[in-house]
Amino acid sequence: MDVQHYFDEKPYKVGLALSGGGVKSLCHAGVLKALEEHGIKPNIISGVSAGAVVGALYSDGYSPDEIAVLFEDISFRTMTKIQLPIGGFFKTDVFQDFLSRKLRAKRFEELSIPLRVVATDLDKGRSVTFTTGKLIEPIVASCSFPILFQPKKIDGVHYVDGGVLKNFPVSTIRNDCDKIIGVNASPLVAEEYKQSILNVAFRSYHFMLKANIIHDKELCDLLIEPVDMGNYDTFDVDKGREIFDLGYLTTKQILISKLNNKIFEIQRN
Repeated sequence: MDVQHYFDEKPYKVGLALSGGGVKSLCHAGVLKALEEHGIKPNIISGVSAGAVVGALYSDGYSPDEIAVLFEDISFRTMTKIQLPIGGFFKTDVFQDFLSRKLRAKRFEELSIPLRVVATDLDKGRSVTFTTGKLIEPIVASCSFPILFQPKKIDGVHYVDGGVLKNFPVSTIRNDCDKIIGVNASPLVAEEYKQSILNVAFRSYHFMLKANIIHDKELCDLLIEPVDMGNYDTFDVDKGREIFDLGYLTTKQILISKLNNKIFEIQRN
């Protein structure tokens, strides 16, 4: 450990880490609404996969409720194009066009809140955090679930879903923040599930992620992990509002029980 860095004043008071989780990551927007109502707004956000999408929209000035509306009519079928398997069954052109239309900021530097987006370098087998330059392509890369989606090529490097190596990106901002609020939209809950190809694939993938989130969960000053999220599937797009409300209500309950916690004293209005 860099001892001097440990004692240095951190550049950000409150950081927010948002996990991946498909449409379940819409709970992040509900969490953001509850935080705002308690006078808490993050100074920096780190996101992976769908958590990066929510983080980007919020950093771009969208309110939590506006983010929920954007997600209400999104479906897997309309956001992807099927293709002959060359690196993945689906192309993400439509999804990238959607982000280009909705995000006013086109570069990280244009966002009102600093954002870090995590993707996986498929060529070298490493986790990569994007913080500057073009915004849209790293988000698409972070969401490119292996096999289903074609890897995203950026500057000659092939990237896939950031959750492959880091589905809960707390460590990417830990050293730069006084306090960290972490939101895990994919708690490990072995509930009943639908016997479909997509659900079996994502359930298996979800179990694989358990090992790479344990350490990051321990790095949080406040962990928000709605246990009932296990009742939803990754592509339950018709349950978006329920998922949003679950994130909101869970966070409200946690905040009410921890009003004297110093993490809230930092940012309360």
